[in-house]
Amino acid sequence: MAITAGVDIGSTASKAVLLIDREPAAQIIGPSSTNPKRTAREIYEKALAAAGVKAGDVAYIVGTGYGRTQVEFAVKNISEITCHGRGAHFLVPSVRTVIDVGGQDTKAICVDSKGNLLDFAMNDKCAAGTGRFLEAMSRSMEVSIEDMETYYFEEGDPCTITSMCSVFAESEVINLINDGVPLPRIMKGLLLSLAVRVSSLTQRLGVVEDIVMTGGVAKNRGVLDAIEKKLKIAMKRFNGADPQLAGALGAALIAADFAEGTELGVERS
Repeated sequence: MAITAGVDIGSTASKAVLLIDREPAAQIIGPSSTNPKRTAREIYEKALAAAGVKAGDVAYIVGTGYGRTQVEFAVKNISEITCHGRGAHFLVPSVRTVIDVGGQDTKAICVDSKGNLLDFAMNDKCAAGTGRFLEAMSRSMEVSIEDMETYYFEEGDPCTITSMCSVFAESEVINLINDGVPLPRIMKGLLLSLAVRVSSLTQRLGVVEDIVMTGGVAKNRGVLDAIEKKLKIAMKRFNGADPQLAGALGAALIAADFAEGTELGVERS
């Protein structure tokens, strides 16, 4: 029995996945903190407890994500780009393009038939089109992230959000609210604005089907719908699996590769 683990320390959320013979035995999500070393240890220990195994039973651990170098107990740390590709492929074997909207960056990832990284494009220079963008808009509108999705699907034509900068976009939103524009119209405009940035990045890489979206933002059906409208392609779903866990899952799968000596072709950070 081979037990491996992946620990994904993101900018806003941290995740851990424990595999037994390449099948998920424990999957944990928690908030990131200003102490990523402690966060990594805590999230990993929760996964161990959930699976009912001891740390000494784990054959290999891979750290990934924004704070991957802070996973001190990991044997290797691997780029989240590679890990999201592997995790997405495990959940949807037909996937060739992965869109990962993270807390502070957005990535479009192209993988081969085995889930190995072929190419990627990344936006890490601007908060627009990221989870941070949604959080900022949520505060400005005094609407929860969950309610954003509800408003998006209500009746009303979308407003046009013209700014390509999250700071100026927030000012536009405040002005629209003060002008009495209905929230559903503003929300449609906001999510379509985010979708423009994400679809532009994906098209720059080259759109190859099948496509999936990973990360916490992928849980928002409004965002998924807006991106599909801009790409004019229906994305695949994970059929009950949590898209936020794709990076940690991919890390655990790569850990299994190392444990079994089949890690050739893995891109290391």
